[in-house]
Amino acid sequence: MVAFPGVTLLDISGPAQVFAELSEIEALTTSYALSYLSTSGGLVPTDVGIAIDTMPLSSLRPDEVDTLIIPGGPGIWALRQDAALTSWIAQTQPKARRIASVCLGAFALAWTGALDGKRAATHWRYCSRLQEAFPGIRVEPDAIFVQDGRVWSSAGVSAGIDLALAMVEEDFGHAVALDIARRLVVFLKRPGGQSQFSTVLAAQASDAEGRFSALHAWIIENIASDLRIETLAAKAGMTPRTFARTYVSRTGMTPASGVEALRVETARLLLESRQVGGVIEVARRAGFGDDERMRRAFLRQLGVTPSEYRRRFASR
Repeated sequence: MVAFPGVTLLDISGPAQVFAELSEIEALTTSYALSYLSTSGGLVPTDVGIAIDTMPLSSLRPDEVDTLIIPGGPGIWALRQDAALTSWIAQTQPKARRIASVCLGAFALAWTGALDGKRAATHWRYCSRLQEAFPGIRVEPDAIFVQDGRVWSSAGVSAGIDLALAMVEEDFGHAVALDIARRLVVFLKRPGGQSQFSTVLAAQASDAEGRFSALHAWIIENIASDLRIETLAAKAGMTPRTFARTYVSRTGMTPASGVEALRVETARLLLESRQVGGVIEVARRAGFGDDERMRRAFLRQLGVTPSEYRRRFASR
């Protein structure tokens, strides 16, 4: 893992913690050896002021690197002026088994040509900038992470944890990756290619004052219940008419559309995890009542049927 002044701490510490957890699993006889490299070695300040201890680039030959990870952060733009570091990255990336970026680290891979002709992800705020600067890259603005052959890239900050868990899953299997996710109390998140923006996050972003945050949480907890507008209005402490008008103005959705979106979100997670067997049972647990209603909702929201969604995104 490469470090530079102004690197985002979580871009490094998130994946590093995932990889380090392998050594705690007694059933495994092997794990990763982690190296943190900077141009000259020593303490490197991160974006939050915490310094991380690094080894100089000269301590590892390019052909000794199995997986090269380039994190992001506000210091990424100055990295391009670091001839020694960019040269080392350029020499290493064709020799490594796997190369990856977290967040704005995608720009470093782009500068070295590693993303030419590849699909890639980066933080949603910088997708258009990456695409405009490098038209040969197929930037996927909604992806949490993207794997295109041996080249991996992830979206903003915490998405590096998703990327690292997926790498562990590729190397050690689903059960080990799930074990690590549980140890870290995070989701073993969905495979690459799905939206950075969950329905809940989108609703929170549009409802800037958080007027309906508690209601959304309650809906998710009671997703299989009868969630007609009278029930929601009573929970929000409004008349149905006032609630409907206020909800639309705050979230950009009707109450019915909001409930449907949250049910689709719930069904997506159930389909991805395979913890629930059939599509009919998923529809029941997500509150759709029957699989046909869920199928129509999926086509409206995602453009695919639940069965197609499971085939593409469910954990193997």
